[in-house]
Amino acid sequence: MTSAAPIPRFGLIIIGDEILSGKRQDKHMPKVIELLTARGLSLAWARYLGDDRAAITAALRDAFASGDTVFSCGGIGATPDDHTRQCAAAALGVELALHQQARALIEERMRDMAREQGQPYDPNRPDNVHRLNMGVFPVGARIIPNPYNKIPGFSCDGPGGGTVHFVPGFPVMAWPMIEWVLETFHAQDFRRVDWRERSVIVFGAMEAALTPLMEQIEAAHPGVKVFSLPSVDHPEYGRHIELGVKGDDAQTRPAFAALLDGLRACGASLGPELVR
Repeated sequence: MTSAAPIPRFGLIIIGDEILSGKRQDKHMPKVIELLTARGLSLAWARYLGDDRAAITAALRDAFASGDTVFSCGGIGATPDDHTRQCAAAALGVELALHQQARALIEERMRDMAREQGQPYDPNRPDNVHRLNMGVFPVGARIIPNPYNKIPGFSCDGPGGGTVHFVPGFPVMAWPMIEWVLETFHAQDFRRVDWRERSVIVFGAMEAALTPLMEQIEAAHPGVKVFSLPSVDHPEYGRHIELGVKGDDAQTRPAFAALLDGLRACGASLGPELVR
């Protein structure tokens, strides 16, 4: 299940004032977690940003330098509040240019729209000329196909080894495009690690008292992460801590056994054990 090649870390950037203002609820992060988990992968980090060029540029600069594979959702349209394409170019220090493959796809979409509306296709009509701006990408970008309406997203590689895949904010477009990226570029990484979480409900304990045991488990089992999720008003367990380990299944088994031994040795009151 494992390989000498490192498993990529995945990040997520979600862009839009409407998310931060509460006008729309973010649906991307749970879906990206679902898509990654189904393939034996996991999300390492996420960032939410408003429509602010300086902030977006700084976040993309960090992403390009991170060495991670990053999905950026939103802001790649051609209205005044869409800044992502410009910020990507600024973060990379390159120019923007009309991508010829994107141009062909956008023109194909415009022909489809004209046909559906029973109108002749006029490439010089002002709104059609403006639509070509959706294909203006940082020089060197690669196309991400959009099965919903053919208007593509794009991918760029950074000098620090990070790759950012830019998709629209609309879930109906973004999610199949993200799946395409995973299936096209990361199939070799699927299920290389049999990821597991193993935990136990601990009643009447304080996190501070359990911290030395948690540190001991992590030190003795490299590659395994220990986690603690306290709750004060759980409908079934009441006040408790869910204490566990996560990582490759083969590594979590002995680590969890050691965790249980340590809890029993200190007289902890244990409830159900959970495996995810």
